[in-house]
Amino acid sequence: MTNETNTTRATTANRTYKSTMFIMLFEDKNNLLELYNAISGKNYTDPGMLEINTLENAIYMTMKNDISFLIDGRLSLYEHQSTDNPNLPLRFLFYISKLYSGMTRNENLYGTRIVQIPPPEFIIFYNGRDELPDRMERKISDMYTVRDPHAGLELKAVMLNIAGKHNQKLKEACRTLREYAVYTDKVRRYVEEMELADAVERAIQESISEGVLKDFLEKHRAEAKEMSIFEYDQEKHMKQEREAAWEEGHRVGIEEGHRAGSEEGFNSGIMLTKQVLKLSATGKSIEDIALECSISPEQVRKILD
Repeated sequence: MTNETNTTRATTANRTYKSTMFIMLFEDKNNLLELYNAISGKNYTDPGMLEINTLENAIYMTMKNDISFLIDGRLSLYEHQSTDNPNLPLRFLFYISKLYSGMTRNENLYGTRIVQIPPPEFIIFYNGRDELPDRMERKISDMYTVRDPHAGLELKAVMLNIAGKHNQKLKEACRTLREYAVYTDKVRRYVEEMELADAVERAIQESISEGVLKDFLEKHRAEAKEMSIFEYDQEKHMKQEREAAWEEGHRVGIEEGHRAGSEEGFNSGIMLTKQVLKLSATGKSIEDIALECSISPEQVRKILD
């Protein structure tokens, strides 16, 4: 096997895991500081103030987050999503646990002195097709199987919609974010008219001619094209999975409706499927889900397939 083949396979493996234009753009400290200023209302000019600590180590590969960094004594975690994902609060919990673990590995957590840690901020940048508000909050308590206002753990993430005309003020404050949103909107528009690779190429050519991400696209043209194709394919795949899950939900609902002989039975089937998906997101086993939902493990597997 040649070195070129090895490199190609390694790149493909990493790309399959997670590699996006958003990450590549905002791993640049200048761009990241611009984005932080836009979010926080600050006006910092020294990118050296940023300490990027995104999980990169191989042992964290199943937990890799998009971007995390320290500034102002605070820990910020930024995630980018092209499909709405209500499970991000739980993923953020995993990420922050790993980050805090790394920060305190040399501290005496069993001592009498308080070990100080930076307060976290969780931001989601959404630029998908679904029509969502400019700003909304995702909470880990929304994932709990039982609503409990006294639950001992809460994690809140702010989701900002950057697609289309949403959050114009924010995008005006961060040129890189605005141009990234313009570029991704172009890809989505042109993919309705032509093959994906051609749509991406047209979006790149047009963006460069208009000065949108010009320096970045000229310098990283091939990689940007590859990442854009991958990201769009991933978005399409996730949409298909969700549609399949809803179709299964309707099928289960119809079966329940026939058994109950009413529309109420149909609706209960839909709610059953939503509950199965929700329980699965918390890490429960198929057997535990089946027990809680009073259905067979086979039904659970079909819904989760």
